[in-house]
Amino acid sequence: MIIAIDGPAASGKGTLARRLAEHYGLPHMDTGLLYRATAWSLLQNDRDLHDVESAIAAARELSLVGFDEDRLRGREVGEAASIVAALPEVRASLARLQREFAARPGGAVLDGRDIGTVICPTADVKIFVAASAATRAQRRALELAKRGAPTNYAAVLQDILKRDARDAARADAPMVRAADAITLDTTSLGIDATFAAAIEIVEAKRNRSGAPDGRHSN
Repeated sequence: MIIAIDGPAASGKGTLARRLAEHYGLPHMDTGLLYRATAWSLLQNDRDLHDVESAIAAARELSLVGFDEDRLRGREVGEAASIVAALPEVRASLARLQREFAARPGGAVLDGRDIGTVICPTADVKIFVAASAATRAQRRALELAKRGAPTNYAAVLQDILKRDARDAARADAPMVRAADAITLDTTSLGIDATFAAAIEIVEAKRNRSGAPDGRHSN
């Protein structure tokens, strides 16, 4: 069973994807970390984020294990990742890794912005996680504050809006809801309520399509 979770920054898709993966005993990939790690490499080596050749080289050198998530989830890296992710050549390079991960025996859970439309268009379940920009900015500001990073709600909101616009407008694999995806608006939902709603979506889809059972861990 392949579960594709898409949505904009700070919508809650990563947290949801991890919980679904644990629940069904499936491997999970946060595809956004691939772009963040690529951007981090460019920043660390003082390379231009728009330098296609350097970005491709950084993407090809990635390891799928050992990511320092605290380091990669900072505001600067997130903004840089959005720039790098708009490069078609980088997306093509990282798409191969994502598809290989999804092709694992038994399936997988992947979250990102183009999983249900480009990476896994035939995924068994597709969920598009949405939330208002104001809510997402508040969540991201709280997340940064917990890491001890300086936060400014207005600045975080502007980052969110810029990333939304860039992700939706890029020529290659723009962030759009797949036609057969179910939208899950988390604006007024907590983590547990979001998870419960997602389980209902997955189970309803499996009951209709006869998708193979996952391995429940709880």
